[in-house]
Amino acid sequence: MWRLRKKYLDAGMMACLDALVIALTAFASLYLRFDNADAVQVVWFWQYMDVLWFSLPVLTACYLSALAVTHIYGRVWRYAEMRDYLVLEAACVLGMGMFLLYTRVFEVSFPRSFYVIDLLLTTLLLGIGRRLIQTMELRASRSYVEEKKPVLIVGAGDAGVILAREIMKLHTGERRVAGFVDDAPQKQGKRIVGIKVLGGCEDITALVAEYHIRELIIAMPSIPPKDINRIADICKKTSCEVNILPGIYQMIDGSISVKSLRPLQIEDLLERDPVKLDLKSIAGYLTGKRVLVTGAGGSIGSELCRQVMRMKPAQLVLLGRGENSIYLINQELTEKYGKEKLVPVIANVCNRDRLEDVFRAYRPQVVFHAAAHKHVPLMEVSPKEAVYNNIHGGINVGDVAGRYGVETFITISTDKAVNPTSVMGASKRVVEMVMQVMDNRYATRYVTVRFGNVLGSRGSVVPLFKKQIAAGGPVTVTHPEMKRYFMTIPEASQLVLQAGAMGKGGEVFVLDMGTPVKIVDLAKNMIRLCAGPQQNIPIQFTGLRPGEKLFEELLTAEEGTEATKHKKIFAARLKEVDEESFKAYLAEFANCQTDEEFIAIFKKLIPTYHPNHLGTELVDEKRQSELLESMEEKELQDKLAWEC
Repeated sequence: MWRLRKKYLDAGMMACLDALVIALTAFASLYLRFDNADAVQVVWFWQYMDVLWFSLPVLTACYLSALAVTHIYGRVWRYAEMRDYLVLEAACVLGMGMFLLYTRVFEVSFPRSFYVIDLLLTTLLLGIGRRLIQTMELRASRSYVEEKKPVLIVGAGDAGVILAREIMKLHTGERRVAGFVDDAPQKQGKRIVGIKVLGGCEDITALVAEYHIRELIIAMPSIPPKDINRIADICKKTSCEVNILPGIYQMIDGSISVKSLRPLQIEDLLERDPVKLDLKSIAGYLTGKRVLVTGAGGSIGSELCRQVMRMKPAQLVLLGRGENSIYLINQELTEKYGKEKLVPVIANVCNRDRLEDVFRAYRPQVVFHAAAHKHVPLMEVSPKEAVYNNIHGGINVGDVAGRYGVETFITISTDKAVNPTSVMGASKRVVEMVMQVMDNRYATRYVTVRFGNVLGSRGSVVPLFKKQIAAGGPVTVTHPEMKRYFMTIPEASQLVLQAGAMGKGGEVFVLDMGTPVKIVDLAKNMIRLCAGPQQNIPIQFTGLRPGEKLFEELLTAEEGTEATKHKKIFAARLKEVDEESFKAYLAEFANCQTDEEFIAIFKKLIPTYHPNHLGTELVDEKRQSELLESMEEKELQDKLAWEC
């Protein structure tokens, strides 16, 4: 009640001030009209003055009515922009138009120039008054500006300007924008939204010292990753906090805001182009559909849930066996989309009866199967669990989906399924074969998507490196030549959705993972990113672990690929699976007692499976030093060659 009363009180006070300005402006306009007048015109001046006294209430009422009709008194002028002042100008024109109509109807006469002068003066003074209010309020809020964090925004484009405006007007995070930097020569030295472009990216280090900058914000969401790498190298030479506005494809709602800022991460340095999606085809099989995601609490599963909710499904079933992870993703999505379409379900994919209950209750039309064990060393010592969870669980979900008429079933696979050397990779290859068999058995479209490592996923190398760097090192790398394909979590999830729209059934889609990255280079980048230039974090080589191989593959030599409509998605040409012999081999798993027996069956199922049980010997200290010296020497040679 008090807020409502205060609102009308403030509007009333503003209207009274406007009325005073309108009245004074009217007299000033008439005086200006007859300035330097002769004796005869002075007589006319006093005659018009009498008419003005009589008409002043009408003139004031016309202006105030126009201001009220255009909601001028309902605006918060502290945050006013150009369009607010344009509306104010239109209101003044409307008010003068109403007064002109009054003078014609009631035959009240004024000099024609009076109307023009009065309109211009009234518009100008009302605008200046509101600008003063805006300036005073902004200055009042900046009374302790020296205590705010000086910020340098890298990028004076649209994104940087939006962030600067928000920081200036909303004062989010107690920041103060000291300036922009931008490599465009035409912008340097000029002011944008009142903030000067102080120089280019190469000047960042000097500007940080000159302006006592404490935070750097990289606000260029659409530039190539190689440029982000260059800018990140410069920023990390300073002691500033470095935050970044994520790439447009990483922001779920696509909006640019201070809330979108986050610390610079290794994912930002991954040289990959943004994913371009065919949203129409994805919406065609997800919008208005009942969708179920297994492993919904995992890194990939939870991101799939976020992406699916963007497509406005009729219902999303979040299925997983970890109650805490399901709780977290359910809470996150509930806050953003409401709880009406979300169904959290605690269930194990190995429990066939429980799956039957879930599918019977919710009748999903699209299923994303992301539940699986994924840790290579752990599955090497627990092959029975890999068979039980990955293969048996995959069979359960796939078969129940077919029996209950699911339209589309998408399985997440891995590059480790190609020429596998690990139990985990072998189990995922068997799941791919299971989906081929299911596709021949049911009307459901079974699609498999195969990709490599996902940066930042739980249990991946990135969180491990972060933990080791925080502890002061050493950062452990298995082998100096080990390479892996990497994707970001949003990128992988979006391509999975796209592949689901493209599949006709029975395909294994292979995602374009770009160029494989050396793990030791990833470690060096993370040390530079997380530890900064002052800390010297050592790297230690530990040797390959059981089941690991130096290079992962996305295809076997005999498979080959076929291009699809999407330039980053390829279809692998797989051999047909002999269902009878395949089922016979699968049945043998039930009789296995030892790890060796499980391995023997994997070899029958997958001729290209060559287990690597032992990994490699640990690298001694002398060899560690030799490897690091040779790597540093090679990097120096490459740098000199590039400079030459």
